[in-house]
Amino acid sequence: MNQQKRPIRIGNVSGAMFDPGYHMYNQAVSGPIDALTGDYLAELTIAANAAAYHAGKHPGWEKTAEDGLLQTLEIIANKNIKVVINGGALNPSGLAQKIAATVMEKQLNLKIAYITGDDVLSSVEKYLDPKYGLKHLDGDNNNVEFVKDTDTFLTDPNRQIVTANAYLGSRGIQAALKANADIIICGRVADASPVIGLAAWWHDWNETNFDALAGAFVAGHLIECSSYITGCNFCDFDRYPIEKLINVGLPIAEVAHDGSCIITKHESLNGIVNVDTVKCQLLYELQGNIYVNSDVTADLTNIKITQEDLNRVYVTGAKGHPPPPTTKLAIFYMGGYQCELTVNATGRNAHTKFAFYKRQIQHALKEAGTLDKFDILDFQFYAKPEDNPRSQQNGTSYMRIFAQAKTEAIVGGLATAFGQYLMQHYSGMHWTNDMRTMVPKQFLGYYPGVLAQSELKETAVLLDNTGKIEQIIDAGHVSVVEVLGARENYDPKDAIDLSKFGPTIKVPVDTVILGRSGDKGGNVNLGLFVHEADEYEWFRSYFTRERLQELIGDDWKKSYFIERVEMPHIYAIHYVVYGILGRGVSSSIILDNLGKGFADYIRSKHIDIPEKFVRRYDGKTYDNEIT
Repeated sequence: MNQQKRPIRIGNVSGAMFDPGYHMYNQAVSGPIDALTGDYLAELTIAANAAAYHAGKHPGWEKTAEDGLLQTLEIIANKNIKVVINGGALNPSGLAQKIAATVMEKQLNLKIAYITGDDVLSSVEKYLDPKYGLKHLDGDNNNVEFVKDTDTFLTDPNRQIVTANAYLGSRGIQAALKANADIIICGRVADASPVIGLAAWWHDWNETNFDALAGAFVAGHLIECSSYITGCNFCDFDRYPIEKLINVGLPIAEVAHDGSCIITKHESLNGIVNVDTVKCQLLYELQGNIYVNSDVTADLTNIKITQEDLNRVYVTGAKGHPPPPTTKLAIFYMGGYQCELTVNATGRNAHTKFAFYKRQIQHALKEAGTLDKFDILDFQFYAKPEDNPRSQQNGTSYMRIFAQAKTEAIVGGLATAFGQYLMQHYSGMHWTNDMRTMVPKQFLGYYPGVLAQSELKETAVLLDNTGKIEQIIDAGHVSVVEVLGARENYDPKDAIDLSKFGPTIKVPVDTVILGRSGDKGGNVNLGLFVHEADEYEWFRSYFTRERLQELIGDDWKKSYFIERVEMPHIYAIHYVVYGILGRGVSSSIILDNLGKGFADYIRSKHIDIPEKFVRRYDGKTYDNEIT
């Protein structure tokens, strides 16, 4: 193909298993589109359905992905749209066979393919053998202190591994596209891999065209979370007309031959796309300024984001390097049992009441001889009641009691303790009528390992028009790799004297600073940014690692560690806070176990901000793009 071919126009149809199928249909019919991609798999999604799938009680694929395809097949065929989705989950071949049968029934001219190689459950014990030396994803970072039980399952002879899926790149996708596949069903490919694969196929890039691949990697990252870039999960939403943010359309990436892209959406669909929504998504769930995929390593230090037109944002500046020789291996295992209980208290002494009740529960468990047998028994106080409240709701707080242990019997003791002191409770104690959260249930432990890419057997499987296997293509392995160095981590090298910015006012961080946060295993990443160059000089001088630690407040533990890097062209700072989510995902004891609320917590803290910056945003509202 000609390297100067026009940009490929790729629409996203899903960012999680919950996104309904109609998004695929809407993207296909609402304007011109070359390809559709969908990311249905959060880290827990595959594992959550694994037991039911292996018991024959679940198809193994995501039903919303199936629904989207079935709604859209005729449009895909008529408009010659390519589709690459990871909705195949545990059983991509099963979903491919089902779609192939429907294609045959409807007599559509579509070739179906699926990708294999991510599921390594059958060989996982080889990798868990001490002789193999499976590393944790953060194992080479000497500053990281892992929480209790992070790797105890590795030496447990009775361990029950539920799933083991390696993150694939785009090699299998590219192989299927080159063999004329129209719909490609994947399992656990990395979130951006479908976009990388489509762009590389369209522009005929080779595997060492690293700058272009890095740009496509960024484009894939930007649109992978569906509405997160078209106005949702957006920290500044309350400055916009609310009607623009209801039932929004999903994003489109127009990826050019050099890897630069335009992020946009169909104009007929609701939502907003501007530099702020794009920056928020870029900074979401990163690993710092070096972002890694099985196809390419992208350096984001000099990335640039500019508004080209209404709902059109230009992104460029990613620098590509060879990918690492390894990829992430997500292992889920039976971690034990957990339960939780929420009790409420009304009145200005609510927290004193909770402290009293905590002592009661601990006393009952000590009497039963089980208090020290819990792996985790955590008492969490939330929502300080208003003083002189205008309603009982405003004057009510709650306490969440969270318990984990290896056995069901130990965890079940919490319900026994609750009943033992049911009539000895503090004044006005009440709770929800549904107590099913107290029933012990198994939880999944999560271990992000590092697996050599050479261990993988990535293949593209193409079906004929009867649904039978027509061709199996070995996708091979990357031929050029580069071992990752230590992550950058620094405070401002040339900080400016803060007094030079004039008088300050103590106001919430969110008065001037925007941001987003998310999870990476047991870590939280936090991206913060400002709008103007002078704001950035103050911002980067003020927001050191020590400052963030101070703002984390009582949640900070000595075992945590902060990394900090700057992205000067987008006026941003990116942090990783290691360890704050515990073991992460399904094992975390905190309510915000995906770290999504962390940015809003930091942005709610009061700091001294130069008055001239604060006044810029007094009463400021926007219609759509920043002007």
